[in-house]
Amino acid sequence: MFDHIGIGATDLESTKAFFRAALEPLGIGIAYDGGDTIGVGPKGKPALWIGAAKSKPTPIHIAFTAESRTLVDEFYEKALAAGAKDNGPPGLRPDYSPTYYAAFVIGPDGHNVEAVCHKA
Repeated sequence: MFDHIGIGATDLESTKAFFRAALEPLGIGIAYDGGDTIGVGPKGKPALWIGAAKSKPTPIHIAFTAESRTLVDEFYEKALAAGAKDNGPPGLRPDYSPTYYAAFVIGPDGHNVEAVCHKA
């Protein structure tokens, strides 16, 4: 449904380091770096645009697709190592669906960032 989305970050360098580390297991990286704006996406196509913000943005929830449960686990470990706060360790969320395997972290600006695998 969406082609891309944009959010703000008060510390773009720490946000860039966080997303680079946390999303690397999912095959997602920094696809564009324009100084005060970065584009995050797979295979060089930005889908999440993050721009420098003067004030703390309202936190939002962003979920990224993982191809396996192991990659959800890796996302979680790397996100925490990059300074994220735990918001739900890797595991099944059967109240969402029988195969919903996800992990949640809070990133540098308070955004709830998730990796989810829908495969059994």
